[in-house]
Amino acid sequence: MADGEPGHKLSPADSRAVTLAFFRALGADARLPASADQPDAYSALVRAILSSVAVSASPTPRISCTITVSHAVTNTYNTLHGGAVAAVAEAVGMACARAAAGDREMFLGELSIAYLAAARCDSEVDVEAQILRKGRSVVVTTIDFRLKDTKKLCYTSRATFYIMPVASL
Repeated sequence: MADGEPGHKLSPADSRAVTLAFFRALGADARLPASADQPDAYSALVRAILSSVAVSASPTPRISCTITVSHAVTNTYNTLHGGAVAAVAEAVGMACARAAAGDREMFLGELSIAYLAAARCDSEVDVEAQILRKGRSVVVTTIDFRLKDTKKLCYTSRATFYIMPVASL
C-alpha cells in the first residue's frame, strides 16, 4: 500500500512530521507583526471595526452598534471571520451585562454562536445585544448580527457572564 491509500498507517515519527508540515504551511511558526505585540492589540482590533454605539437603558439594557467588515477581519472567502464574530459578541455582550449588573467584576463563562449567513467584505452589520436573564451571580445576553441593508440575520450568539462574588473580610 502507498502512503495515500486508505488503510495505510503512518509511523509516529512520520505522523509528527506531516502534522508539523501542516502547521508550518499555515504560517504557525511565523512571527507576529510588532503591532500585535502591544498589550491591548486584541481590544484595539475589535474597537477599530465597531462604530455608532448606542446604549438604551429602558426596562432592560440594550446595546446597538455597527460593524464595518474590513479586510483586517475577513477570512479566505472574503467574509467576516468567525473569530471576529466571537470577539465582537464577547465585547458587546460584556458591555450589555455591565449595563445591567453595574461595574461589578465578571467573566465570560460560555459563548455559543450560530453562523447562519456570511457578511461580505465592505458590508455593514448591525449588532444588538440584550439581556435574556439576570440573577445575583449570572447574566445571560443574546447578541444578533444583521446585515444593515437587508436586515438578514447573519450570526446569533448567547453569552453567559458570571459575576464575581464580593469578598467578605
